[in-house]
Amino acid sequence: MSTLTTATTRPGAVLADLLHTPTAGRARVRDAALVVGGAALTGIAAQIAVPVPGSPVPVTGQTFAALLVGASLGAGRGLLSLLVYALVGMAGMPWFAEGASGATAPSFGYVIGMMLAATAVGALARRGGDRGMVRTVGTMAVGSAIIYAVGVPYLALSLDISLSDAVAAGLTPFLLGDALKVALAMGLLPTAWRLLDRRG
Repeated sequence: MSTLTTATTRPGAVLADLLHTPTAGRARVRDAALVVGGAALTGIAAQIAVPVPGSPVPVTGQTFAALLVGASLGAGRGLLSLLVYALVGMAGMPWFAEGASGATAPSFGYVIGMMLAATAVGALARRGGDRGMVRTVGTMAVGSAIIYAVGVPYLALSLDISLSDAVAAGLTPFLLGDALKVALAMGLLPTAWRLLDRRG
């Protein structure tokens, strides 16, 4: 018997829903493992960091991982996963960008934004927003916009700088990297659906 159910029989599914769970108890265990795994993936990706001259915010794999977690797990599990990531980091786990922890960094607003973005991306993915290249671009763009909509004003307040200065420091230097991340997701997510459909 296959351990996967197909996307064609689950039109409202996200990738994580394709894992076969015959009982409610096993489904809860699966969901808990996915939530913890998503938090760990985000924490690991956050350590891939490149400092940006003149900005307190580095380029990291953190936002890409958060958007993938949302798309793969769906809104509820995606939110819980990023919430676990945020709470554990606030409690002292050094798995925010560049090994940071706590909630005092000027870049913490991006972590808050990632929780909201994972929720939105997960909701869009459940409506098919990750099953084609064009849809995936739109879904990832919405998620990125949410992260910046929270992170940039938070940066301005934390550093007591103008919003335009915060945009220059916390948004503009990252647009090229975000475009590359969207391009990667554009290939990765639809391909995952096609491969899983063939195995179903």
